[in-house]
Amino acid sequence: MSNIVKGTMLLTGATFLSKFLGMIYVIPFNWLVGSTGGTLFALAYQPYNILISISTVGVPLAVSKFVSKYNALGDYNTGMRMFKAGIIMMAVTGFLAFLVLFFSADLLAQFIITKEDAEGISQSDVSLVIKMVSFALLVIPAMSIVRGFFQGYESMGPTAVSQVVEQIVRIGFILITSFFIVIMFNGEIVTAVGFATFAAFVGAIASCVVLWIYWRKRKTYINRQVEQQRYTYDIPTKDLFKELFQYAGPFVLVGVATPLYQMVDSFTMERAMVAIGEKEIFDIAYSAINFYGHKLIIIPVTIATGMSLAIIPALTKSFSQKNTSLVNHQINQALQIVLVLVVPAAAGLAMLSEVVYGSLYGMSQLNLTGSLLGWYAPVSLLFALFTVTAAILQGINQQQFAVVSLTGGLLMKILFNIQLIHMFEAKGAIFGTALAVGTAVVLNLWRIKTSIQFNFRQTYRRFLLIAIFTLIMCIIIWIIKAVGGTFLAYEANRSAAVVMLIAGIAIGGGVYLWLGYISTLLERVLGNRVRVLDKIFRR
Repeated sequence: MSNIVKGTMLLTGATFLSKFLGMIYVIPFNWLVGSTGGTLFALAYQPYNILISISTVGVPLAVSKFVSKYNALGDYNTGMRMFKAGIIMMAVTGFLAFLVLFFSADLLAQFIITKEDAEGISQSDVSLVIKMVSFALLVIPAMSIVRGFFQGYESMGPTAVSQVVEQIVRIGFILITSFFIVIMFNGEIVTAVGFATFAAFVGAIASCVVLWIYWRKRKTYINRQVEQQRYTYDIPTKDLFKELFQYAGPFVLVGVATPLYQMVDSFTMERAMVAIGEKEIFDIAYSAINFYGHKLIIIPVTIATGMSLAIIPALTKSFSQKNTSLVNHQINQALQIVLVLVVPAAAGLAMLSEVVYGSLYGMSQLNLTGSLLGWYAPVSLLFALFTVTAAILQGINQQQFAVVSLTGGLLMKILFNIQLIHMFEAKGAIFGTALAVGTAVVLNLWRIKTSIQFNFRQTYRRFLLIAIFTLIMCIIIWIIKAVGGTFLAYEANRSAAVVMLIAGIAIGGGVYLWLGYISTLLERVLGNRVRVLDKIFRR
C-alpha cells in the first residue's frame, strides 16, 4: 500500500510541477512575443487541444486500470496484448489526427480570422502555427499508452519523469528559439510562435526517449511474467478496446470541455470584435483571456481538484457497497475542498488582478488586461466545480450524464457568445464561458441530488462561512491597496506592483488562513492536511 501511495504522490507532484512550469514560462515568452504572439499561440493550441484530448485524455488511466486488473488475475499476456494493440491503434489515430489538423489548417484559419489582409494577425499566420503544432499528434497518442502500461504495473516513475522532462524540453525549446528569432535575428513574431508550437513535438520526442530507457530496464522482468503465466482469458481484440474505451470515456469529456469553450472564442471573438469596431484590441484581449489569464486561474483549480479527486476512488467503493452515509460525507468533502481553496483564491485574484497581470506580464494596456483577468478569475471556481462534479458522477455510476451537461454548456456558449461580446465587448467572451460552465455545473449538481437524494445542506453552511471569511480577506486587500497606493505607484511601475502583490497575498491570504484555522473550518474540511499550520498559528 505504501508503494501505491508513494507512486500517487509522485505522479501528483509531477503533474503539478509540469503545470507550474507551464505557467512560469509564459512570463519571458510574453516579453519576447507580446499579446500578438500569445494570441497566435492560443489560436494554434485550441484545435490541437481538442484532438489531443480526444486521443489521449483518460487513456493512461484507462490502460493502467486495464493492465492492473488482468495482472491481478495473473493474466499478464492480456495486458501485453492491450499494450501492443493500443500502441498500433494510437499511432494510426495520431497519424490520422495529424493529417486532419495539418490539411484543415487553412480552412480553420478562414473561420478564425475574417480577412487575409486584415491588420494584425492574418489567416496565413494562424494556418502556419496550426500546421506546426499538428506534428505533436504523430507522437503523443502512442506515448500515452506507454505511460498507462507502466502505471498498470504500479510504476508511476516513468510517467512522472517523462512528464517533467517533456515539459522542461518543450519550454526550453520555446524560449531558446523565440529568443534567437526575435532578439538575435530580429525575426518575425509569427515565426517565433511557429517554432514555439512545434516545441510540443520536440518535448514529446524527449518524453519518448525517457520511456524507452525505462522500457529497456524493465523489459526482461515484464517478459518473464508473461512467459511464466499459466492461464489467459484470450479476450478478442475488439472486446479489449471496448473495455478500454468504457474506462476512458468519462475522462475524455472532462478533458475536452475547456478546449471546446475556448474553440468557440477562436471562431467567434475576432468577428464579433470587428463588428463592434474593436478589432485593434482583439490580440490583447484574446491573449489576456485564453492564454496568459487562463494560465493564472488554472493554478488554484489544479491544486483544489487534485486534492478533491483523491476522494473519488473511495467514493466509488462506498457507492458500490451501498454505504449511503459515507457516500454523502465523501461528496460533501470533495465539494468543500474545492470551495475552501478556490473561493478565496478566485476572490483574491480578482481583487489583485491589475497587480498580478502587471507583475507577471508587464504594465502595457493594464487597464484592459487587468480588468479582463479580474472578471475571469471567478470563473476558476466554476471550472473546478465542473471537474469535481463530473468525477463524482462517475463515482456514483452516472458518468453518462456528463455528456448531457457538457452539451448543455457548450450550446449556451455557442448561442450567446457573440451577443455577449456585442453587449459587453471583450468581457462578453468571459461571461459566455461563465454561463456555459455554470450551466454544466448546475446540471451536474442537479443530477447528483436527484440520483442519490443528496443533501447539500452541510456544504451550503460551510460555503456561507467561507464566503464571510473571503469577504473579510477582500476588505483587508482593499485597505492594503488603498494605503499602499499613497506611496506605491503600483498601477504604473512594475516593481511597485510586485511589492503590492506580495503584500496582498501575504496579508490577505494570511488573514483567511488564520480565520479558517481558528474556526476549525480548515481542519473539518481538509483534515490532517492543516497540521502544517500548527507551526504558524496557535488556536
